[in-house]
Amino acid sequence: MTNEYLENLVRVGKLHRVRPSEEEISNLIRKGLAKLNDLAEAELSAFTRFDVAYNAAHALSLAAVWRAGYRSDSCYLVFQCTQHTLDLDANSRRVLDLAHRNRNRAEYEGDVDVEESMIEALTRVSELIAKRVQEI
Repeated sequence: MTNEYLENLVRVGKLHRVRPSEEEISNLIRKGLAKLNDLAEAELSAFTRFDVAYNAAHALSLAAVWRAGYRSDSCYLVFQCTQHTLDLDANSRRVLDLAHRNRNRAEYEGDVDVEESMIEALTRVSELIAKRVQEI
């Protein structure tokens, strides 16, 4: 699958062309789905649920990028590519953008306060990504 937007990212060195195996892609999908299942654990703190939902979204989005024949080391770029790899709508991409900012604040500034509405929105988007990535 070639896409002008993705090919432009290759030209500027943000994405790299690859031929991943189906096993690699399946492993990422399995990882993302396992993380989504982990969200059902009632004992998890709000931040842990956010972190698990974020990592599920990333693994599943990364699987879509790999399936399209590309690789990136940037979480943010992987999320941006969902428009082209999964036909993800603008609202869902905004949730991923906000989640990425929250994740960076937690990682680099120690801010682990996450609103329940963010966790719920990110979980819904992660579930949508899971559905779409399994369809391609």
